[in-house]
Amino acid sequence: MQKDLGNYRKSYEKSALMEDCISDNPMQLFKTWFHEVEASEGVDEPNAMTVSTIGLDGFPKSRVVLLKRFNHEGFIFYTNYTSEKGKAIAANPNICISFFWPNMERQVIIKGRAEKVAENLSDGYFESRPKGSQLGALVSNQSSVISSRDQLEEELRKLEEEYKNKEVPRPDHWGGYLVKPISIEFWQGRPNRLHDRILFTLQEDWDWKMERLAP
Repeated sequence: MQKDLGNYRKSYEKSALMEDCISDNPMQLFKTWFHEVEASEGVDEPNAMTVSTIGLDGFPKSRVVLLKRFNHEGFIFYTNYTSEKGKAIAANPNICISFFWPNMERQVIIKGRAEKVAENLSDGYFESRPKGSQLGALVSNQSSVISSRDQLEEELRKLEEEYKNKEVPRPDHWGGYLVKPISIEFWQGRPNRLHDRILFTLQEDWDWKMERLAP
């Protein structure tokens, strides 16, 4: 069975991305774009991002996770360190994260190096999570094969009883990664597929080089 998708197209006409109207610091531009997406209320989870890694099998793999913080250093998300993505990052910390905000006709593509955040940061975020999410992190040996959904839910019920009246400790295998960017590309959809693409590349002196790319 096949389906022809050749007629799936739209004209992007909502905005433009011109060098003389943007910050020369990509982290500031990301902050501006993120806040504009938040204010638009057109995306359920503006912090949803695609994380791409090179797996131990040599293949790239992408999955959607949630950005939990960003600052001048980079972008922070949390996960199981022993998961497939965690093992991939341990073997090769060079990763790509990307955001797609269709309501604003924008995407951002970030190449960078991932490193574990300080344990106290992971502790603080873990403590802020709902108890159900804490127990979920504790019960799930992420990416491993399990016999059934029933097994998972039974183990969760046991943990709910065990921690009914006490705090849930952060598992050692769960915590945050900081992605320190080396390049950040901003893409703004434009009519006739002549999209705006502005690439920032980190230089040795920690300044950013800004260039326009052909669409």
